[in-house]
This record gives sequence, C-alpha cells and structure tokens, in this order.
Amino acid sequence: MVFRRGRKRRAPRFTYSAWDGTQGDYEMTADDLFKQMTDDLAYHGDPNAALRNMMQNGFDMDGERMQGLREMLERIRERREEMLERGDLGGAFADIAEQLREVVDKERENLAARSEYSAGGDDDAQAARDAADETERNLRLDMLPPDLAGQVRELQNYDFTSNAAQQQFDELMDDLRNQLMQQAVDGMSDAMQNMSPEDMERMKDMLADLNTMLEQRANGEEPDFDAFMEKHGDFFPENPETLDELLEAMAQRMAAAQAMMNSMTPEQRAQLQALSDELMQDMDLQFQMGQLGQNLQAAFPDLNWGQSYDVDGVDPLNFGQAMDLMNDLGDLDQIEQMLQGTTNPGALAEIDFERAAELLGEDSARSMEAMAQFTKMLEDAGLINNKEGALELTPRALRQVGQNVLQDLYSKLTADRLGRHNVAVSGVGHERNFETKEYEFGDPFTLNIERTVRNAIRRTGGGTPVNLSPADFEIERTERTTRTSTVLMLDLSLSMPMRDNFIPAKKVALALQSLISGQYPQDYLGIVTFSEVAREVPARDLPELSWDYVYGTNMQHGFQLARRMLARQTGTKQILMVTDGEPTAHINAHGQPVFNYPPTHETIDLTMKEVNKCTRDDIRINIFMLDATPYLTRFIEQITKMNGGRAFFTTNQNIGDFVLVDFVEQKRKMIRRAG
Repeated sequence: MVFRRGRKRRAPRFTYSAWDGTQGDYEMTADDLFKQMTDDLAYHGDPNAALRNMMQNGFDMDGERMQGLREMLERIRERREEMLERGDLGGAFADIAEQLREVVDKERENLAARSEYSAGGDDDAQAARDAADETERNLRLDMLPPDLAGQVRELQNYDFTSNAAQQQFDELMDDLRNQLMQQAVDGMSDAMQNMSPEDMERMKDMLADLNTMLEQRANGEEPDFDAFMEKHGDFFPENPETLDELLEAMAQRMAAAQAMMNSMTPEQRAQLQALSDELMQDMDLQFQMGQLGQNLQAAFPDLNWGQSYDVDGVDPLNFGQAMDLMNDLGDLDQIEQMLQGTTNPGALAEIDFERAAELLGEDSARSMEAMAQFTKMLEDAGLINNKEGALELTPRALRQVGQNVLQDLYSKLTADRLGRHNVAVSGVGHERNFETKEYEFGDPFTLNIERTVRNAIRRTGGGTPVNLSPADFEIERTERTTRTSTVLMLDLSLSMPMRDNFIPAKKVALALQSLISGQYPQDYLGIVTFSEVAREVPARDLPELSWDYVYGTNMQHGFQLARRMLARQTGTKQILMVTDGEPTAHINAHGQPVFNYPPTHETIDLTMKEVNKCTRDDIRINIFMLDATPYLTRFIEQITKMNGGRAFFTTNQNIGDFVLVDFVEQKRKMIRRAG
C-alpha cells in the first residue's frame, strides 16, 4: 500500500450533522450502484465484468462524477508531469555553493574590518600582523577547491575569525547531515538535531540493532521489535506499531533517495557522493547506513530501486525538497501500479486515501474510496454472493435487474401513454366485492377467515382447537377475473448483435418478466429463444442470456415450442415475437435443423403451418419487427392475415415502448371486456 510517514490506512468515515437546508442529499446506496450496473448485467449477467466496466469508465449520478480508473490514471500522468516540471535537482548543489560563498564573504568582510580597525590604531605591529593574516587567509580562501566536497573539507579545517561565518557554516553542515541521514531514516529529524557525540553513538547502536533484526528475519527468526522500540523509540516519534510498518517506511524513503541519485547527472551523483563522504566521516556510521540499504533492498525487492525521473524544472530544489519530490513521485507510481493491476474493487482498500487526496485531489481520492466499497455494499445488500473471489448474482439481484430495466423503460414514456398501470377495476386478487365462494383448485387463495372458521366449527360441532379442512375454505370474490398467458419469442440469431438489436430486445424480456411478476402475478410468461433452433429459457436465466454464434432464424421451431408451452396454460393466450430477420431455418422430419439463405419454400411453408396451428389453438401472434425489409414486411403481413394478430415495425430505440405499451393496453381491454 502507499505508505507515508507511518500513516495508517483509515477506515471509511461518515460525518453526521443536523439538517440545516444546506447539505446535499446525495449518498450512494447499493441500489444506486446496482442501477449503474444494469445495462452491463442486461448484456451478459456477469457482475464481475459489470464491476470491472464501472471501475474502468466511472459514471455520473445526481450531478456527481464517480471517476473511473482511466480518469484516475490520466490524473496521475498529469500530476507526474506537473511535478517533474516543478524543480531542478541541480539546484541543491547551487544552493549549497551559494551558502558556502556567503560564509566565505562574511569571513572576508570580517578580515577586512579587522585590518582596517588595526590600521587606524596606535599599534603598528598589530596592524602589520592583521594585514599579513588577512592576505594569507584571503589567499587560502581563494585557493578553495571548485568542488563542494573539497570546499567543505577545507572549511571544516579552517579557523574562522568571524563568529557569524562560523555559525552559518556549522548550521549548514548540520542541515546537510540531517538531510543526508533522512534519506534513510524518515521522521527522525527532531532526534538528529544538535546531536552530541553520545547521541551519535546511540544512533549507531540503533542502526546496528535494526540491521540485526533484518538479518534475523532473513534467517527465519522472529526479531524482538518491542525491545527495540523500548530502547530506541525516541528516534521514531510516529511510534510505528510493527517492524513491517517501520521497515516499509524506511525502505520507501531509501528507495526515494536512490531514485534521486538515479535521476541526477553523473556529475551531480559524483558531487553528492563526495559530499556525503565528507560530511559523514564516521566510518562505523557509514558502514551501518550502507548495511541498512543492502538489507532493505533484500527485504523489499519489489520496490523499484532502479527508478529514475526526468526532472527538468527551473526552480532549484534543496536536498529536502528533492527528497519530498521523489517521495511524491514514488507514491504516485505505487497508486498507478495498484490501479493498473486491480480487477477487484476491494483491492483498492489498500490505498492510503488521505495520501491519494494530497497527491491527486479530493475528487479522485473520494472516487477510489467509494470504489473500494463497491463489492461490500452489494454483498451487504444481498445483491451478490462472493464465492472464493467470484461474484454471483443473488435471486434478489436477478429480480432487481428486471425491475431496473422496467423502470428505465417506463421513464422514457410520456405520462399520458403509460403510467404505473393502476386500473380502476381489478383482475384476479384485486378489488373485493364482499361476496364469497367455496374454494376450488386454481382459484386465487384470498381466504375469508371468518367464513372459513365458521364452516369448520359447523362441520366439527365446535371446541378447540379448530381443525380446518380444505372443504372449509371459503374465498372472497373479485370483480374481474382475467388471465393472460404469454410466450415471448426472442430472436438470438447472429444478426441481432451485429445490428445492435440484442440488448434492446433482451431488455424487453427482462422488463416484461418484471412487469408480469410484479403487476400481474396471476399471468403466465414463458421465454423462448430461437436462432438455428428454439429453446425454452427459465426466467431466472434471463440476465445471463446471450446470443448464439450461429446463423439461422428458426421461427417454425419457436412457434412449435411456444404453442406446446401455452397448451398447458389457461386464459387468453398470445405469442410476442421480437425479431430482425426472416425465417431461414426449420426442423426437418428427422428432428435436425436445416439452414438456407435465402429462405426456401420448405422453410416458409413449415413456418406458416405452425402459424396455422397456433391460430387453431386460439393463440394470437403479435410480431415486433426490427429493421424490416420489403420481403420481410410481406411475410409478416401473411402471418397477421392468417392469425389475426398484429405487427409492429419499429427500431431498437423504441422496441421496449411498443412491447410494454401494447401488453398493458391489451391487458386493460381484457379487463374492461370482462366487466
């Protein structure tokens, strides 16, 4: 995970306050999320693929944008470019050189002032000594090496006459030592400032103990981290809770330091190494630091120790600023790798969202955090089951897909054409007229408790408990009794997806199933799909339904299968066929599918024979035709003339409107006729 200065990954937080009229009312729920998945689920019924698609592309909801991975990755690339153009790594050396010049200038000014003061006095000998000393010292300062490490070495051995110059030089050396040390040990600046020789020895002991723990872990032993923290905890003010937490922070920091070195020019690297050697003259300290670097690289080989960046800005950066830049770039790289490598939203929970907000902004971080909760939200809502990492839709989710599709189709219709299908009169199980009748098998079980119990008491002669028998059941009459038995024939031939007709047609099936099960529970709906052959499809399998990778539009077999299904049903019977093709296949006398294009007379004749059988069985065939050709139009007209059904010539943009409106309007007419 992206780790930053001991910061722990936080759990999602929610803040509540009294409503004052200013708060937004947007809050994503599992149902909101599931609605966003509906189109993908209607396409293939796979929640894994639907979530991956949402993760990749994001979505808009109630005016808020949930960024997808593509947008986040683009934001990362933009931020990286901004950072790389922010500064100049060579500026650290220019800054040091400038400060050293200031030290030398202060010393020269002090020498000149001292000589001038002596020359104005009465002691000519002292004036001569000061003048000679000024000349000698200026010559020594003139002879300072051109490289920074050489200047530091010479000035460390120089006896300053200026207290101000000495103080500035000492402060510069302390600051550089701290910056170089912090390349490996983050969060220790307070403990490292104004270190006494004793403090330096303790620090070397701490590094030695840390290296010992790393070696123990490499050998399969369990280091005593608690004892280490009790002894050296003051070096780590952020108080890491585990050895892994401490080591990861140090490894990240040291990898950033290595990235800074890798990003420098060869000349800059040589300067930094020489400067480091000059400042860190303690051989034991250098050894422990070098050992720590090797151990951390062995413990965290996945960190990109060879990473380098093309930093080409103009603003000079000191070592501290350069290290911060490398840390920012390294954290961006890790977030990018996590986003690129994940297929499961839950894996994003490993990202430090606070750090992501610092680097990428609140919008991206908020989208990441919300995305990390997607799977859990859907599981908690009972919409998916997680079986060993594979997500499956629950029965409730299967129903919800149909309801969402139905709601979406309704929302596209005008109020005067179609509302919620509320009717003033009722069919089975609706408006009561306060009359009762003896229950018969097949009646809706609208039991009248009072009359049923009275019948049982009359039959048994009273007493408790009252024993009921089916003969005692008495039900309430309803004003209207209507039932429609429908088979939806859905074309799954290859032409449907090729012409972008598959998804609209499948949505019709999902919506119709949801409509009938929710609004007209006494009705029957069967599903028949047809391509080269026809098949009956259970409603529970609708979301996972896909097209067939075969040629052939076998209407004959579809009508045959639908007719057999309807033979077992009661009420008004109808077939609703959605297709975009002409009949190009049939089942021969041996039960084998036969495909021909253009359609043969045999295929046409066998198809029309099935239409005739449906007509004799009083089954109406209503056809919803997509992309009709003149030939196909004439064929459909023959069917409607023979059968008495109706034909609708429409497009994939409004097929749902036609099917749903027609079904509901015909249902209303039936109810009115029953009155």
